[in-house]
Amino acid sequence: MDGIVVAFFVPAVIFMVLVAPAWVWQHYRSKQRALEGLAEQERDELETLVSQAEEMQERIATLESILDAKSPTWRHNAS
Repeated sequence: MDGIVVAFFVPAVIFMVLVAPAWVWQHYRSKQRALEGLAEQERDELETLVSQAEEMQERIATLESILDAKSPTWRHNAS
């Protein structure tokens, strides 16, 4: 009976002393990082991507208007 208690008690104590605190610390550290939001560099990159997407949208609209003028049925042919 003592062997069974030791077999379960020792790993449980090791887990609670070493693994659980590190696990809890990492969990709350990741939660805190998520609440902080984007870093300054990430915000700059996001703004750059947004401006590039807007430019691409304008270019696509221009290309579509050119295609509409040259070939009015191009939208039906693309499907």
